[in-house]
Amino acid sequence: MTTPKKMNPAQAGAGIVGGGVGEGPGPEVMAAATLDGNKVVSSDGEHVGKISDIMLDVRSGHIAYAVLSEGGFLGMGGNLHAIPWSALTLDTDEKVFRVDITARRIKDEPGFDKDHWPSMADETWSTQMHKYYNRDPYWITTSVDPTAVRDRGL
Repeated sequence: MTTPKKMNPAQAGAGIVGGGVGEGPGPEVMAAATLDGNKVVSSDGEHVGKISDIMLDVRSGHIAYAVLSEGGFLGMGGNLHAIPWSALTLDTDEKVFRVDITARRIKDEPGFDKDHWPSMADETWSTQMHKYYNRDPYWITTSVDPTAVRDRGL
């Protein structure tokens, strides 16, 4: 199993580990629908749920959150959690997302249910979520890494 690198808390995007580069798009650029249903594994190795939605900040074009669905039966009745996109690492070898927080900490986060979503555009709520996951808010950490730009030929 590949151990994810510790991510820079100021990182705006999800990290990627592993050697799983196949034909077609990915893992750097992927259709959001291909990520729905991916398992999420906590820092202590527990399967904590699956990605049910990917939330896009329409104005900035940044991915804001992945919505984790935990518990329930066939996706019904489970608790939902908005995990900042930067708190996730895609493990291409194991084909899971890893989150650098324990399963207990995820379960202790109150979350929400499918009929009562928070106002994700509310800066106070968003800042609290990012702090809970030890990340700077994505709207603050959107600087471009010049090395990455050069390496991609942009």
